[in-house]
Amino acid sequence: MHLFGIHTKLVEPDDDLVNIILDAIHEQKLVIEDKDILAITSKALATVQGRIVRLNSIKPSEKARKLAGKHDLEPTYVEIILREADEIYGGVRKALLTLKNNVLIANAGVDHKNAPEGCVILWPEKPHESAEKIRIKILKRTGKHVGVIIVDSRVTPLRMGTTGVAIGIAGFEPIVDCRGARDLYGNPVLITRHALADDLASAAHLIMREADERVPAVIIRGMPANISEKISPDSITISAKECLFMKLIE
Repeated sequence: MHLFGIHTKLVEPDDDLVNIILDAIHEQKLVIEDKDILAITSKALATVQGRIVRLNSIKPSEKARKLAGKHDLEPTYVEIILREADEIYGGVRKALLTLKNNVLIANAGVDHKNAPEGCVILWPEKPHESAEKIRIKILKRTGKHVGVIIVDSRVTPLRMGTTGVAIGIAGFEPIVDCRGARDLYGNPVLITRHALADDLASAAHLIMREADERVPAVIIRGMPANISEKISPDSITISAKECLFMKLIE
């Protein structure tokens, strides 16, 4: 498997993200090939969608003030999290544990990082649909059938640091069902399904990094993925009743 980081100019609101990425690919003397996966940072997509909020434009509620005081956060920042989160389960210093689009994530994806001064950046709107629109545009521009992943970072229970997570997918099967296979000793695999999209998101996250690298996209080539135009984005999530962690929270 090969990964190629795509360096671009600073992405700004209302930019054409696909044009920026394809122009950068050309400038770096790279090409898009059939069966590639194009991983794109959620921040870049959110930026072109205008999902940037000025903190001084927000009036915090009393609930936001109380949560902010408890968790050492800005009241305006917490108010935005309250508006963005589907559920809030608690928190620690500087972070709230939230549910957003059926993903357990810190602060509902609302982030100071890689946002203009005095602003925060939200998760992109409709990430699965946005990924599909990007896939179709790349097909029209290049004639190539590719998969698309919208990548954000998250923390894992009891582990230090962030890893990648796929919050939007299009054009490839994101899950490999291992049930019914045999292990090294011939035992049947009973429950394991491989989160391929999240693994690829983490691989891309290694190159995208978290600071001022300006690598909003990564071409992933030679990966074990089935390219398909007909996929179910819901296949990457499970219900709260089936989730090991959510079962303990609720």
